Amino acid sequence: MTSDRYAARNGTKEGLGRRKLAMIRKVSFLQRKDSTGDGKDDAGYIDVFLCEVKHPPPQLCPMPEGLSSQQVCMSICSIPDWSVFVLQEYQKPLLETQSVILNPKKVRQIFHRLHEIYQCHCMFQIALASRVAEWDQSEKIGDLFVASFSKSMVLNLYSDYINNFTSAMALIKKACLSKPAFLDFLKVKQASSPDRITLYGLMVKPIQRFPQFILLLQDMLKNTPRSHSDRLPLQLALTELETLAEKLNEQKRLADQEAEIQHLAHSTGERNLNKLLNSEQRQLIHCELLTEIVFGDKGQVIKSKERKVFLINDTLICANVNLKGPPDINTLVPVGPKYTVKWSASLLQTQVVEVGQDSLQGKDGVITARCHSSTASITGKVLLGPPRLYQELEELQHDLAVVEEVSLLVGTLHGIYQNLNTTVSQDWCLALQRLIRLKEEEIQNANKCRLRLSVPGKPDKSGRPVSIMVVFNTPNPFSKISWVNRLHLAKIAQRKENTSGWECAEEDGKTKALLSCPLLTCKLSVFSSRTHTLKLEAALHSPSQSRLLGFCTASTSLPQGYLWVAGGGGNSNHGQVEIFSLNRASARLVKTLPLRAPVLCLEYVKEPCPSTVLQEGTEKGPRAAKTGNIICVGLQDGSIHVQSSVDTAVQCLLTLVNPDNCPVLCLKHLLSFLFAGLANGKVAIYHRKTGERLWDVDSCKLVSLGSKPVYCLLTLEDTMWASCENQVTVIQGDSLCMQSFEAHSDPDFHVSHMVHSGGGVWMAFTKGSSIHLFHTETLQQLQEINISTRTNYLSPGKAKNDTVTETDGLLISQGMLWVGTSQGVIITFSVPTLEGIPKITGKAMTSLNAHCGAVDFLVSASSTLASDLLRRDSIFNISKESANGEGGGETSPWKQDKPKHLLLQYHLHSTSQLPGKLLTAQPEQANPRASPDLQMEDGSIYEVNEDPDVWLRGRPLELGKEGEAKRNKVTSTAIFSGGRGYRRIGLSASEETCSDSSENTLLVWQLPLTLSQ
Repeated sequence: MTSDRYAARNGTKEGLGRRKLAMIRKVSFLQRKDSTGDGKDDAGYIDVFLCEVKHPPPQLCPMPEGLSSQQVCMSICSIPDWSVFVLQEYQKPLLETQSVILNPKKVRQIFHRLHEIYQCHCMFQIALASRVAEWDQSEKIGDLFVASFSKSMVLNLYSDYINNFTSAMALIKKACLSKPAFLDFLKVKQASSPDRITLYGLMVKPIQRFPQFILLLQDMLKNTPRSHSDRLPLQLALTELETLAEKLNEQKRLADQEAEIQHLAHSTGERNLNKLLNSEQRQLIHCELLTEIVFGDKGQVIKSKERKVFLINDTLICANVNLKGPPDINTLVPVGPKYTVKWSASLLQTQVVEVGQDSLQGKDGVITARCHSSTASITGKVLLGPPRLYQELEELQHDLAVVEEVSLLVGTLHGIYQNLNTTVSQDWCLALQRLIRLKEEEIQNANKCRLRLSVPGKPDKSGRPVSIMVVFNTPNPFSKISWVNRLHLAKIAQRKENTSGWECAEEDGKTKALLSCPLLTCKLSVFSSRTHTLKLEAALHSPSQSRLLGFCTASTSLPQGYLWVAGGGGNSNHGQVEIFSLNRASARLVKTLPLRAPVLCLEYVKEPCPSTVLQEGTEKGPRAAKTGNIICVGLQDGSIHVQSSVDTAVQCLLTLVNPDNCPVLCLKHLLSFLFAGLANGKVAIYHRKTGERLWDVDSCKLVSLGSKPVYCLLTLEDTMWASCENQVTVIQGDSLCMQSFEAHSDPDFHVSHMVHSGGGVWMAFTKGSSIHLFHTETLQQLQEINISTRTNYLSPGKAKNDTVTETDGLLISQGMLWVGTSQGVIITFSVPTLEGIPKITGKAMTSLNAHCGAVDFLVSASSTLASDLLRRDSIFNISKESANGEGGGETSPWKQDKPKHLLLQYHLHSTSQLPGKLLTAQPEQANPRASPDLQMEDGSIYEVNEDPDVWLRGRPLELGKEGEAKRNKVTSTAIFSGGRGYRRIGLSASEETCSDSSENTLLVWQLPLTLSQ
């Protein structure tokens, strides 16, 4: 019996066989499955036959009032009706011996693994029925999800089902074309189904099963108290299901991509392209159905046609789409499209044309021609989008230049006239400037869903290269942003440092897919050569959106804002902060801030939202001046400099000093408190008075945690976690009550780093190579990971025990746990992103781009693209809505149509109040009014407003529409690692390359844009 347990626990084949036999002997309703297919497909599977007498479906007591969610729970957890319907109404009749509709082998291939999936849910129903029967005693359900869906068998079954789905649909389509009886059979079964769902719609439902479970568990967690015994099992269940769903989604994505590539490969006859599509290295990065638009010389649309655009490795392919097929089959199963390759182009020679460019004259005299234009000329000038808008913009710019000259001439007049003076001419200039800005916004809005690509064409007769402009309409602004971003990252992925930038230790050096791993965007030198003695200590991201960035520039730039990098120490007794601008594709240094003492830590405090400012501020007086973001700088001399940051302008607002003058090792803010971890084992807490933004200098309160330094602080909801020695103290934010627990059994292992995600906190220590996961509610340890095994294999020429790999940095961002090591190597793990436990279940990835020394810090920079970039409406539509009384605004009293000629005005609505006589050719009697008041409707066509923000952004977003902006949130993320030097790790010691190991270096990784709701 002991050997059986050992074999079963270690997952050997012998143990698996013994365990199956033991289960069959012990449980009477378990029997072996009568295999009708290949034996290897059914290895490790036990069929389950349910007896409804012994195992009735789960039932609850009468539902209490107001708890209708229990009905949803039972409908989701019960056995799906669709699986029974497919097995009984489709598979069983087709497998009958007297039926000759379809070959039984093909029937089994179509419904491959569906019966096994049904049995998995049957087993879950048995466990659920047993738990419901004893619900009053246990009140637990989370462990059932963990036990039922955490097994590898479930993943294998669903993976096989998903991988076979495309082949199954192809078999169904082929059978419908060749066997009319099978087509009639599908029509009859669809007509008899309750909701008239097709076979395709029924077979898609298994893939949609786990998202329903995830939503159910999220809802249950919201209604489960923290002290409940089922809280942790529910979080673990959510983690397991999220991990399973992610793996299945990845399987489905790969299967869909493979099907698309196969369809495309069958439609091309070009040798090089066919070789790429059939190679094992080809990877489909992005594909979408777009509409190609061809404009005439006057801006009219000549024609438009749907195209399928593929981005594969380093090649961009455009294909015609033919979706025609037999109508009877199209209603039952989707017929795969047929592609005809129209053109293909090298990615490195393809350029995305920014909005507002006039020409694409290249460095080598590349001539640009407009695609499909009958009157195209090779003049080197190309009008993008509707040329009418750009022509009108040029006319307005010309008129402004003329009016400025007229204004200078008006200033030379000797007479004083009401309607012809310097005030009036300057108002003309302001009005034209406003019209120019509005025209630029109109062009911007017209191009939010228009993707322009300059692709290489055939050389002309003289041999000079020609670039062709191709214009596509995207379904929405986010689609265009995605294309621009992925084209940009795909080019970065072709660089040498990214061709094999990451490796998995358990996969024998297998490289990862393009864009599935972070891409090394650039390397930055920090501090000048004369300050090499300074050591990198900390960095942070100060978000700041730039409204001046173009649409495409915002899609390819790093997260908007500024990166603060601080250092000090070494042979110097002073500190320094360097500020980098991230508003481009690569960071650039914009400001250097010297300090009197070495900088040890930084903390970013977000600027209060306008609603908070209005609540705290007084109603009288004008609005207070913008103070910008607050950045707290902790110094070695014990002081804290509170800096105000507005773009590149930095001002010291306040200096805080702790009574012990002890070095400040870490800073975090929570509610109205600022926490500072000191080197003497104490935490200094500064309080902020009501209505104030800065902390009170005299409010410092010292809390002793131990005798060793406080290395790390972590803000977690309304609590502050502080580490001292091997202990972690949880401080309540409102009452400052404390609770401590032991993070490591060895007192010499001090907690050095803490990061939070979901319901767990990962911790690293000053010694050892392990990181630990703790539950945020029960404070118990849930997982331990040793990172040394992930880095030793990278240096096969060195002894593994020369140095101990220690953790010098931790970071969680975009579902990835980043670990910086003392060897300069960076490791990442995939972790769940929902409210569950951030357990590590997958394989680690190790970056082959590393530092020469230890990793000093890991910092995440994340920003959200401006919501107006995703809005398709223009300022003209907004004005019309306002005029109609829509959008919650007041009804405009002016509802006349737009006049044919604009009245050129800005501030002035009448000149009757200006000094001087009226300059007019009409007799004074014929014009009784001193000056005709300018009609407001003429001047308000473009929503006259003195605020320049309206010129660029249109009407500000109202408070009631914040939810709409949140539904379309595009996030840009980058990761920064700091350390000494840069090296490229090879598979052998001789292949390693290393730059200046004494130079402070930032490595910048960029991730693809993400859309969240």
